[in-house]
Amino acid sequence: FFFFKQKTAYEMQRGLVGSEMCIRDRYIDNPLLVGGKKFDLRIYVLVTCYRPLKAYLYQQGFGRFCTEKYTSDLAKLDDMVIHITNVAYQKHSEGYNDKHGGKWNINNLRLYLEMTRGKEKTEKCFNEMVNTITVSLRAVQSVITNDKHCFEMYGYDILIDSNLKPWLIEVNASPSLTTTTESDKNLKMLLLQDTFNIICLLYTSDAADDTPCLTL
Repeated sequence: FFFFKQKTAYEMQRGLVGSEMCIRDRYIDNPLLVGGKKFDLRIYVLVTCYRPLKAYLYQQGFGRFCTEKYTSDLAKLDDMVIHITNVAYQKHSEGYNDKHGGKWNINNLRLYLEMTRGKEKTEKCFNEMVNTITVSLRAVQSVITNDKHCFEMYGYDILIDSNLKPWLIEVNASPSLTTTTESDKNLKMLLLQDTFNIICLLYTSDAADDTPCLTL
């Protein structure tokens, strides 16, 4: 999170005007666990226009799982395979499974949450994720260069805590489409296919719809 620290009256009287940028972050120490393991979600969002905002949410994201069971023990805080879900770290673990790559389709994960936490709570959680994505895009809407001939694919990384509250970890511009498993390859090939279908439709259509939208 980026914050701007405002100067005090004392500092401004001495000519120290303006603000100072600083970074503040927080470690989520109560992540939702599946099988005792921490995970986060990779969700793909295609933005074709910022003014007005036009964004498309890909339905086939996935959960990325750690290979070792989670612990809040401070002595284990530097253990990457417990705390960091990225495949770049997990693939070097002895517990890494190269058949599924430590990934779980987001629709299967959603079904699991509906069975274990209830459909209403799960629906609320996913709606909050959509809201988080929408708010993050609107936050930069006025500063992003808007070119009608360009588009951007974003990879959202979202963590869900034990209370089913989603937390935005980061937003990746032009996320890696490297594949690790056959199912991963199929998912990303369909992602590219859908992306090109939308782009081609938008730039060949005679009618322009200026209504902001985020499709599910």
